Amino acid sequence: MSPRSTPPEGGWESLTVEQLKAELEARGLPKSGKKAELIERLEEDELAVEEAAPTAGEAAPEAAAEAEPAEAEAKAAPEAEVAPSRRRRGSAETSAVPERRAAPRREDGGVVVRARAKYVRSAPRKARLVMDHIRGRPVEQARAILTHTPRAASGDVLKLLNSAVANAEANYELASDELRIERAFVDEGPTIKRYRPRALGRATRINKRTSHMTIELTTAAARSAAGKE
Repeated sequence: MSPRSTPPEGGWESLTVEQLKAELEARGLPKSGKKAELIERLEEDELAVEEAAPTAGEAAPEAAAEAEPAEAEAKAAPEAEVAPSRRRRGSAETSAVPERRAAPRREDGGVVVRARAKYVRSAPRKARLVMDHIRGRPVEQARAILTHTPRAASGDVLKLLNSAVANAEANYELASDELRIERAFVDEGPTIKRYRPRALGRATRINKRTSHMTIELTTAAARSAAGKE
């Protein structure tokens, strides 16, 4: 069928479901549903075409009249003015600058930024030993401690700390040198159970524990003011 074929003599009801689907596909319309839905979709498309035809015919002379002066001006103007300017995707002219959100604050006025890592493959008891070293310290000092801590969980905690700092810098325009770790704690996640074969046909269970780590940062000024009180 042609992309815009007319209804047959017997109407759309005389066609089979496959023919209706082929007609809808040629028109770029959805072809899913029952036969009655396909017929209704074709009838609506025919009505839309009939309503749009006179409007397009009336607007055509006006568009042609407007196009003639534009073409004359384009021919008289230099080639440099006629050539359209090419804009790069993501350029400063086309990209919209996102609005900055207000940072959440406590009652004492301190800014709070949180980051959380869930289902980390580390035992909570071992991760808490690392969290105890950095709680209450400035960000730069905590990074130095985590970099030189000989524990496996220190790498996951360092990634979480960098994520919290990135949230503060990107969302609230806070610098890392003015941030301090307000809270750092570890919750126990689900335990993955595995089994290992042992002697005499027995098996022992192996618990692979997971952790939910949370770090909250606040401004150093708010922390020091709370400590003085």
